[in-house]
Amino acid sequence: MRAFVRMRALLASNRELAEKLDQLERKLLSHDETIIGILKAIRELMRQPHPGNRPIGFTANLDAKA
Repeated sequence: MRAFVRMRALLASNRELAEKLDQLERKLLSHDETIIGILKAIRELMRQPHPGNRPIGFTANLDAKA
């Protein structure tokens, strides 16, 4: 009788452990997706801007009418 009670207790604790592991795995997957999004944003910020046609600095537009 004691052996069956002990087996039932072990099975119950294993189920609880399995549920906690499942919760942890789901949490890690959501964190992985968040980290991937952050890394993509950082890579986007690290890209070199395309050089524009405008020169750097102030230039007076002499052709414009005042």
